[in-house]
Amino acid sequence: MNFPLATDIRPDFAKGGGLVAAVAQDAGTREVLMLAWMNQAAWERTLETGEAHYYSRSRSTLWHKGGTSGHVQKIRSIRIDCDSDALVLLIEQVGGAACHEGFRSCFYRELADGGVAVCCPRVFDPKENSA
Repeated sequence: MNFPLATDIRPDFAKGGGLVAAVAQDAGTREVLMLAWMNQAAWERTLETGEAHYYSRSRSTLWHKGGTSGHVQKIRSIRIDCDSDALVLLIEQVGGAACHEGFRSCFYRELADGGVAVCCPRVFDPKENSA
């Protein structure tokens, strides 16, 4: 799916020092899979390709989610919040894992009964493959 570059409604990258938060959510189940950051280049590349691109703060570089592992995120819809400083990407997660630790969701840990429990399945071993 190709998204035309929107000129009237677009993220306000200036508010966050050039970045906006982008939540990746499964388009079918609405499960939250991950949170990442987008800069202007990642936004434009996402719109051009129909697949999620993000900005890595730790590496200071643009990255195509799943570009090397095949665990890409196909964009089904993009939502922008009222302040234009956060996005929700409704996506189809190819390969079943959004988390580089091998889990379906980066939010695979849950506080429960005074401890932390794993609450979603591991899809792959990160030592053998990467998301």
